[in-house]
Amino acid sequence: MPDFTGPPVFPSISIPNQVIPEPPNLPRAILELPRGKAPSYIPMLSPPEDLKPPVGVAKEGEEDAKEKPPPPPEVRKITIPWINHDLPVPKEEIVVAAGMTAVVSVVATLTATSLFNQVVKLLKPVFMQLAKRIQKKFGKDGTTTEEERPE
Repeated sequence: MPDFTGPPVFPSISIPNQVIPEPPNLPRAILELPRGKAPSYIPMLSPPEDLKPPVGVAKEGEEDAKEKPPPPPEVRKITIPWINHDLPVPKEEIVVAAGMTAVVSVVATLTATSLFNQVVKLLKPVFMQLAKRIQKKFGKDGTTTEEERPE
């Protein structure tokens, strides 16, 4: 029977001392110092100060009256007060034609959508009954008819 009166003794394993060998003698690496290239650029050539535009081309900042085409006859200009800006406005006939075209297309679209929804509501039960009868005739509803039963 073990003796439990003294301090506890834990089991242990004795490990022998480790012998670490000396590292091999390797030659030192010879590295060259890195070299960088300084940034450089090729200067741009700027035009001379006495540069003149070609014949027929207006100078910068000048408006040439010959180059502007006259406005079409169906466009009028209205001057907006306080800012003195000319706003081009088309003739009344063009505005009315564009407005009427937009109104007619919207009304036609809304009418066709409403009509289509009503037709779907009316014909949906008819198609459902037709589909049920076809399925029943071909036995697709899960039941078999007298002709399909094996003897």
